[in-house]
Amino acid sequence: MEINRREFLLGTGAAIAGHLAPAASGAPVAPAVDTAAPLRVVLTVNGAERALEIEPQVTLAEVLRGPLALTGTKIGCDRGACAACTVWIDGAPALSCMMFARDAVGRAIATIEGLARREALHPVQAAFIEHDAIQCGFCTPGLVMSCAALLERNPRPSPEDVKSAIAGHMCRCGTYPHVVDAVLAAAKKGAA
Repeated sequence: MEINRREFLLGTGAAIAGHLAPAASGAPVAPAVDTAAPLRVVLTVNGAERALEIEPQVTLAEVLRGPLALTGTKIGCDRGACAACTVWIDGAPALSCMMFARDAVGRAIATIEGLARREALHPVQAAFIEHDAIQCGFCTPGLVMSCAALLERNPRPSPEDVKSAIAGHMCRCGTYPHVVDAVLAAAKKGAA
């Protein structure tokens, strides 16, 4: 069945009118979020509670880098395509540029700054250095966070497991083979 322009416009107009009908009929509509009013929140970052006043639309990556001064988390693409902003949310890797900071309230956030154990680097961080998995370093924090999370859940990964864990990470320097070698070496030393 072919549809012409006029039928298409009439059909979409009816669909839009149907969608707007509840608001016009007086049915309850969710209140709009006041994006001008700052929010007072408490974020748990690297084990410490941090009280902040933030704009409702600010991302977790922006808060980490801005008011919290945790600049290890990088903002590359700012749209979830490069994974440079990877942090842990409740122990799982997450793209902090794709999450509103307000949505992280009540959750455990871990950044690259919180990965080391006091003065000692995390085994994945040390292995990245040993295996030359760092070039310009921009993507490194996100890669390290994803690789450390992999070893937390799978202490004996295969090369394919590592490749799967870093899928989506964009490294312009092309250190992927070194990253795989580093993670496998860290696993052999018992990183998790």
